[in-house]
Amino acid sequence: MATLLSPAGLAGADFQLAEPLKDRRVVVAMSGGVDSSVVAALAARSGAEVIGVTLQLYDHGAKAKRVGACCAGQDIRDARAVADRLGFVHHVYDHESRFRDTVIDQFADEYLAGRTPIPCVRCNMGVKFTDLFQLARELGADCLATGHYVRRVMGPEGAELHRAIDPARDQSYFLFATTQEQLDFLRFPLGGLEKSVVREIARDLGLGVAAKPDSQDICFVPDGDYASLVRKLRPDADDQGEIVHVDGTPLGTHKGLIHYTVGQRRGIEVGGQAEPLYVVRLDAATKQVVVGPRRALAVSGARIVEANWLARVEGRPLLAKVRSMAKPVPARVEGDRLLFAAPEYGVAPGQAAVFYSADNETRVLGGGWIDATFSAE
Repeated sequence: MATLLSPAGLAGADFQLAEPLKDRRVVVAMSGGVDSSVVAALAARSGAEVIGVTLQLYDHGAKAKRVGACCAGQDIRDARAVADRLGFVHHVYDHESRFRDTVIDQFADEYLAGRTPIPCVRCNMGVKFTDLFQLARELGADCLATGHYVRRVMGPEGAELHRAIDPARDQSYFLFATTQEQLDFLRFPLGGLEKSVVREIARDLGLGVAAKPDSQDICFVPDGDYASLVRKLRPDADDQGEIVHVDGTPLGTHKGLIHYTVGQRRGIEVGGQAEPLYVVRLDAATKQVVVGPRRALAVSGARIVEANWLARVEGRPLLAKVRSMAKPVPARVEGDRLLFAAPEYGVAPGQAAVFYSADNETRVLGGGWIDATFSAE
């Protein structure tokens, strides 16, 4: 019977490199967590030369010490300890200023603009894939391997991006902006493994991170209090404004747009209504929180910007996913417009729309950012 670390047991962790692997160099992006540590271990076991790379993205106070963060403080020390145990070189690069400019500041600005940001995608688009991609090339790597739970599948026209085998761990929604050039160079060895197997591999190898908790929430927000961070970065974030019904009726005042998101029901603090109210939209220009009944949340489609395509989508039946936890729904794309087959609820500007093939629901066709929505009413 194959063991986890036998060649048969590692069939799901293929680095997709030409033999002999002893002549190959793999750069592994190491965040200090169990997933990227196991990727590094699998790369080392393959016989390839391994170089671990960690980007220090922030190092301020509680965030650097918090368990379940990444790319700071203790996590960097954990990555280095794994590299030392497995016997390969490990480099740390300071990208804190770039991370602040391209991810943290944009996160704050999006909230002020009444949008719902997804900083994890921006991080993947920028410092993680773009910057690490360049570093790996400069180090002479044959590929850059990461601990993301997605699969790189070779199709008739080249590398394709697919969902992970483990649906509970799939991260394809957050990687829609991966370009074809990046996909050709990237490897995702964990996409064919269950999370439980990954932890078992870490235990079998005696890695100190085997039981380390997974990263939770947004890495640079230590306690999940997004509003507090935005207030710190943008002191005018708490400007009050009106709460207005979709029919134009003023209902009260709010304590700042940063405290609300489209689709929110709790915390609106408006009583005396015939039916429950939801946040329908946020108007940054007038500082208004517009609320209404659930039916007012229904949208027929959205305008997409900054699209990234990994395959043709125009005129093709597809499935669209507009939130990380949402179920993909039938839709089509016409130019820069995403059109749903049936009204969709809770779609907010700032979110990502990610498209999957209707013929092969695991395949990611691309995606883009939701710039505006079209009401179904």
